[in-house]
Amino acid sequence: MQYISRPIEFKSIKEIPQESRPREKMRNQGVSALSDLELVCSLIGKGQKGRPVQDIAEDFLHTIASLNISNLSPQDLAQVKGLGEANSALLCASLELGRRFLSCRRKNLSRPADIFDHLRHYGDRMQEHLLCIMLNGALELLSVKVITVGLINRTVCHPREVFADAVALRASSIILAHNHPSGSLEPSLNDLEVTESIEKAGRILGIRLMDHIIFCQDSYRSMFENGDYRFS
Repeated sequence: MQYISRPIEFKSIKEIPQESRPREKMRNQGVSALSDLELVCSLIGKGQKGRPVQDIAEDFLHTIASLNISNLSPQDLAQVKGLGEANSALLCASLELGRRFLSCRRKNLSRPADIFDHLRHYGDRMQEHLLCIMLNGALELLSVKVITVGLINRTVCHPREVFADAVALRASSIILAHNHPSGSLEPSLNDLEVTESIEKAGRILGIRLMDHIIFCQDSYRSMFENGDYRFS
């Protein structure tokens, strides 16, 4: 799985205007205004000789996309050139701290707007990311998993990939969501076919598909709210 986002336009943090640097942007606009890439850059701080910080950050994001981040160790990040032992430990500790706080303060996601707020940081990706949001019986968040990266269609989006973690976590329901890099929120024929395929599989497994949300950086469309698909 490859991480691709809209890149930071400057090769060195020093080249970025003061007010647009990740840490300054965080101070002025709040941490939620930062992209995933900017968040990692703010943690790492600076790059290495011949290796800009954003290149290291993007390699880190690419690496963890294929790993189990709930059990990530600094050794898992050894392949990220220029990261170093200290920053590997820092990033692992940051992920674990976030996981602990989220696991003891589960969010209730009863509205599409709640889902969008939780996933909007995927809105800047230059490829489509299909995500599965897993919920318990109280509509509390159990987990979010990236299912596919790239063009979403029924061929590559197999129900076993969607429901594998949902079954293991004993989820009561799921919500599909994916970003449209074009900015259009209209569901395509492929979007509707994938929704139908997953909804039918969920009926067999006893895990309800509640909605399929299409989103970009600034807005979203709920297939349930807009009547694009008749959910059971």
